[in-house]
Amino acid sequence: MANDTFSALAAHPCPAVPAAPTHHAADLPLLVEYTLSEFVRAETQALAEVDQALEPLLSAARDAVLGGGKRVRPQFAYWGWRSVAGPHAPVGMVLPALAALELLHAFALVHDDVMDRSDTRRGRPTAHRALADGHRAAGLRGDAAHFGDAAAVLAGDLLLVWADRLMARAGVPDRTLREARAAYDRMRVEAIAGQFLDVLGDCARTWSPERALRTARLKTAGYTATWPLHYGAALADAGGGGFARGPLGRAFTRYGLAVGEAFQLRDDLLGLFGEPSVTGKPVGDDLGKPTMLLLLAQARASAAQRAELAAVLAAPRPDVARLAAVVRDTGAPEQLSEMIGERVADAHAALAAAPVDDDTRTALGELAAAVAWRAA
Repeated sequence: MANDTFSALAAHPCPAVPAAPTHHAADLPLLVEYTLSEFVRAETQALAEVDQALEPLLSAARDAVLGGGKRVRPQFAYWGWRSVAGPHAPVGMVLPALAALELLHAFALVHDDVMDRSDTRRGRPTAHRALADGHRAAGLRGDAAHFGDAAAVLAGDLLLVWADRLMARAGVPDRTLREARAAYDRMRVEAIAGQFLDVLGDCARTWSPERALRTARLKTAGYTATWPLHYGAALADAGGGGFARGPLGRAFTRYGLAVGEAFQLRDDLLGLFGEPSVTGKPVGDDLGKPTMLLLLAQARASAAQRAELAAVLAAPRPDVARLAAVVRDTGAPEQLSEMIGERVADAHAALAAAPVDDDTRTALGELAAAVAWRAA
């Protein structure tokens, strides 16, 4: 079976990404999308030839990658790369490595949805729900929900392997790829540590604002902005990673932490006050998690408001609209928005001192605002 699998994969190599005649940032989302779609097509075709029964697994993995997304992580990595490579370097050589971050992201989302028991993602059923529905539709034996969870975990694992396979196709020297891999590995370790804290927060009796921010830094900031920037810069650095210890690395770390925290704090607001038709997820999906928004609301609440918050959260089916009204009345959303603004300002301050060209500084400033004040 293993030999058949590897033979099939070898028979369907991922098509080379055409070298782009231009390398404007505006081209990047389409280039990333092309890279992902061609890679996923080749990988799924190869595995489907091993056994057609794998189709539900492959469909779940394919949908997780190609079912939408903002593609912000490749953008941060691109500007990290460009800051070292310069404005005229051909982006085609590093596109596989940039696009691989979306496979890593898809892996994290599939597993996160299983852990959070989420029903929808981007307006569609989550992987584990879709797989469970497929189990029922096919009339298979056993528990459909358990099958959905187990199959979704495997789909996430497959996406993680795909990320490694796609990254390895980058046209950079082995030493350079090893340096980039160090940033990539740290990104993954921190994301897993942050995800554990997120899961622990669901059942912890107490949770501090400091720990909530630490969770955001590990789970979100590192793998959204900080390490993609370092990863991208390492892909262009043939000098053994020296930039990471210099002013550029320090600026990227400061900027990335600020932007990543702003991203997560905005996520907290959207989780309770977002528009489901825009976010693709129902409000209250993270109900009960010790988010910074909820911690601020509890700290600012009057005795009566605190009692009402506790009553809503303790209910078997919490009233999300009532919770949102109480949280809003505490003034916590305004305070959280101020915290987001402070982080955007800190990101701009980091850019002002960074040794980057004006185009990079402008683009990263715009990215900071885009992720901090996004609607979905």
